[in-house]
Amino acid sequence: MSKVYNFSAGPAVLPHEVLLEAQGEMLDWHGSGMSVMEMSHRGKEFMEIIHQAEQDLRSLMNIPSNYRVLFLQGGASMQFSMVPLNLLGDRASVDVVNTGHWSKLAIKEARRYAGVNVVASSEDRNFTYVPASETWQRDPQAAYLHFTSNETIGGVQFSTFPEPEGEIPLVCDMSSDFLSREIDVSRFGLIYAGAQKNIGPSGLTLVIVREDLLDRAQPQIPTMMSYRVHADADSMYNTPATYPIYIAGLVFKWLKAQGGVRAMEARNEEKAGLLYHAIEQSGGFYHCPVEVAFRSRMNVVFRLRDESLEEAFVAGARAAGLVQLKGHRAVGGMRASIYNAMPLEGVKALVSYMLEFARQHG
Repeated sequence: MSKVYNFSAGPAVLPHEVLLEAQGEMLDWHGSGMSVMEMSHRGKEFMEIIHQAEQDLRSLMNIPSNYRVLFLQGGASMQFSMVPLNLLGDRASVDVVNTGHWSKLAIKEARRYAGVNVVASSEDRNFTYVPASETWQRDPQAAYLHFTSNETIGGVQFSTFPEPEGEIPLVCDMSSDFLSREIDVSRFGLIYAGAQKNIGPSGLTLVIVREDLLDRAQPQIPTMMSYRVHADADSMYNTPATYPIYIAGLVFKWLKAQGGVRAMEARNEEKAGLLYHAIEQSGGFYHCPVEVAFRSRMNVVFRLRDESLEEAFVAGARAAGLVQLKGHRAVGGMRASIYNAMPLEGVKALVSYMLEFARQHG
């Protein structure tokens, strides 16, 4: 098997140790005689898997006891609808910070159910920064404040989180930086994340929601869209994404073995630092359009001074075992996604390739 470093933005690289463990258990999970993919989601074997996964996640994030952890489906895109349907309550509008592609989609969907107050936007500079919180025009009557902690496509990340104001809960789409840095869960009303970046395979979405928010849902909300329904059923109202939950549980155990989120945050800082340093020291051959203070540690976007060299850059990288570096079709350029499971060696290999490519073509 040829070894590559996979810089895909998602579905993304998984820890090698996790893949090996899943391989070893593929046909027979812990002597049950069944693959996890064959198990009843209500059988004692899978109940053990999902309960352990939740316990490990709670430990990793220090999730308070008054928060529920939901293992759902539909991706973060489903949450763009579920959040307003469940949290609008008797309010007429919601606050949203617009920092890029995924924020815009959340805004578009929320407008189907409520008035949307865009408290701040970085569109004026092509989504290359996060607007300073003191400039935000927040509505004291909003049902909640929604923001995207890391814009996967634009490579923009909140360096600090906004402060809650009054009774207005913070709602955060953390799909692409979940478990990559320490956070205080108690500051948020709700956190959601698609699994296919830092958690596991696609098909699973995690929601962490404060219990007092579970009864704000609109009266005619579809049953499958209700947080209360899923919370009361312990994520078992319908058949959950059993295999992605199993893999997520293995990832959580792997993270604990690595030293937890604090250790992963330090590792992520080192990886991103190496890559951004290489970009800055290239003499302009490479450049990152994102303002320094808001550069993502998860998705490093960059351009080549001579954009006609981009295809050659991608082809050469692929030949060197560095794959999925082409930027999103909406913005072009390059993007190296260096999630938790990307080893430091992978980033070093990319930096080495970038330096050599610049030497040859600069």
